[in-house]
Amino acid sequence: MREKEGGRALLLLLKHALYFDNFCLFWHCAAASTKCKVNEYSFFFKKNPFCNINNNSNRSPEHAYAAVTHAAVTHTLLSLTAHPQRGTSAANMSQKEVNGSSHRGKVLTLETMNQNVRQVEYAVRGPMVLRAVQIEEELKKGVKKPFTEVIKANVGDAHAMGQKPITFIRQVLALCAYPALLEDDKFPEDAKLRARRILDGCGGQSIGAYSASQGIECIRKDVASYIEKRDGGIPSNHENIYLSTGASDAIVTMLKLLICGEGRTRTGVMISIPQYPLYSAALTELQGVQINYYLDEDKCWGLDVGELRRSLTAAREHCNPRALCIINPGNPTGQVQSRQCIEDVIRFAKEEGLLLMADEVYQDNVYAEGCVFHSFKKVLFEMGPEFSSVVELVSFHSTSKCYMGECGFRGGYMEVVNLDPEVKAQLTKLVSVRLCSPVSGQALMDVVVNPPQPGEPSYATFTKERAAVLADLAEKAKLTEESFNNVPGFHCNPVQGAMYTFPRITIPQKAIDQAKAAGQAPDQMYCMKLLETTGICLVPGSGFGQREGTFHFRMTILPPKEKLKYVLEKIAEFNAQFLQDYS
Repeated sequence: MREKEGGRALLLLLKHALYFDNFCLFWHCAAASTKCKVNEYSFFFKKNPFCNINNNSNRSPEHAYAAVTHAAVTHTLLSLTAHPQRGTSAANMSQKEVNGSSHRGKVLTLETMNQNVRQVEYAVRGPMVLRAVQIEEELKKGVKKPFTEVIKANVGDAHAMGQKPITFIRQVLALCAYPALLEDDKFPEDAKLRARRILDGCGGQSIGAYSASQGIECIRKDVASYIEKRDGGIPSNHENIYLSTGASDAIVTMLKLLICGEGRTRTGVMISIPQYPLYSAALTELQGVQINYYLDEDKCWGLDVGELRRSLTAAREHCNPRALCIINPGNPTGQVQSRQCIEDVIRFAKEEGLLLMADEVYQDNVYAEGCVFHSFKKVLFEMGPEFSSVVELVSFHSTSKCYMGECGFRGGYMEVVNLDPEVKAQLTKLVSVRLCSPVSGQALMDVVVNPPQPGEPSYATFTKERAAVLADLAEKAKLTEESFNNVPGFHCNPVQGAMYTFPRITIPQKAIDQAKAAGQAPDQMYCMKLLETTGICLVPGSGFGQREGTFHFRMTILPPKEKLKYVLEKIAEFNAQFLQDYS
């Protein structure tokens, strides 16, 4: 038994030693310490550069062993003389290494990983949020701070900020998740009707089953009906609807289809500055070319076609611009595009041969008087066949925003218009690689596009709750604008829509110099000091892009009204002290 164990140990050592210059030293030491038969391991000799017993049949195993040992010792001594540092490898060989684990470094390191991923930046969940989480842990451990909680005003996560779920939405989802509740009289019949329809579209009548990659058919039909109703009867075909894991997943999928070429033929994508960092992050990962066009802050973050043309002309010197992205209502800027602006953009896209990507996830979040949401598809078709039969358009919507705020369910859709049929087949193939979007998110999207109708039992409660959420957001949008415009050094445009404010702030030169010396963007230093002083987490404007020499931050308007007032007061107090410290 001992002899057998010794042979196994030798075998492991030999396998390991094949990768080392001092292979023969391992062999010599191992063979000397065991009583195994050398000829049982003679197949290893074939890989030994010093001895070939297969070409010398007169040699006995003992002769072969002696030859190998002599050659091994000679080679090892020469090797150690030439490379003395190698001598430690055998002497210091750990038991873990003997048992087969490699002594080499990690396969995946910062240097060997995908460098495109390494270059990705996503400010919304960047250094500010990481530090905010650390501070939360410190507070839990009793570390004394000048505040008692961290307020994460950096992200549009409605429910995390205290917004209550819409009753009807959660009733339908509960029925889908636990169909036995369909027999419970506490649930209204219109909720049961929708749940049964969704479950009938699921494999095995369970939302735990995979769906078709494009999404459950009956839900896609409901999405198409919703779009038709929203757009005043303009037809929508459910075959052009793709249900997705939030709008973000659909946006990245379209960018994957678009980006190709090398050098000056590499795909360029036009994105607004300030922008939502999903776009810059995805373009970095996919090696697309980011083409910046600037919104006009002095005109309430308006979009000017002259700026689009300037940006496009400059980009054609180094890439192949193929798509134009619009966020309406805007994130982080909160503007709502006028119909005239949308028409101008569509004409520009047609003239320049650009695919339009319309990010419309905040379409219900419109607050300012005189502002109305116009979908790009509606305007496109109302401009007539000259445009509606030619311009390629992809529009996106989500369950995460608007009055729903159901971020965690990851529900969304995109509608494609005028997409080449062969490309559409490739799109379907691409989404099928990930099987399907979360079916619970698909079910949620169905409730969003197919809400209670007049005469149904849930209609009154649903409309009351929906209106209350949107009215509350409108009030907080106005409160935020007015409060910031009373802060010295701040300028805040009206929050016409969406869920954020993006005020311009004044940073003294002394603070700018200190930030640059520390390798920080000045507005990042400002936001980090705000976090450490008040516990309020914001996102610096540099994470979204901004004109050179200007500084901003993005803040959500989602906190409950009293907490929002507290946040606004603390920011004003901090800013006064900051200006005093760096004046």
